[in-house]
Amino acid sequence: MSAIGSLIFCTDCGNLLDESTGDATAILLCNVCGARNKDALPKTIVSQSKPSDFPSILRAKRSAVQTLTAADKKTEALGQHTCAKCGRKEMYFTTVQLRSADEGSTVFYTCVCGYKETVQN
Repeated sequence: MSAIGSLIFCTDCGNLLDESTGDATAILLCNVCGARNKDALPKTIVSQSKPSDFPSILRAKRSAVQTLTAADKKTEALGQHTCAKCGRKEMYFTTVQLRSADEGSTVFYTCVCGYKETVQN
């Protein structure tokens, strides 16, 4: 008889035997090979783990409170588009899908001078 935790296996074929009766003198019959195996008292194995048991670089970087800076909140990209007000060659832009999926997205351009422009693609 071989036991792992509360599971009992046949020593001849390795088949999982019926549930233990808790009586050390009982005999469990294997349904596959017919071998007779002594019963074993069930063993309870308790294991506990905590996050520090599995170190992670990502977990170490994460904190309960995260502070966002203005740069983190900025979702605009800088693109080649000429400002109609000041003539600057680069403007910040962001795209949003405002219309149905089979139509183009709407591009919102913003210049450092404060001028804003919308283009329907």
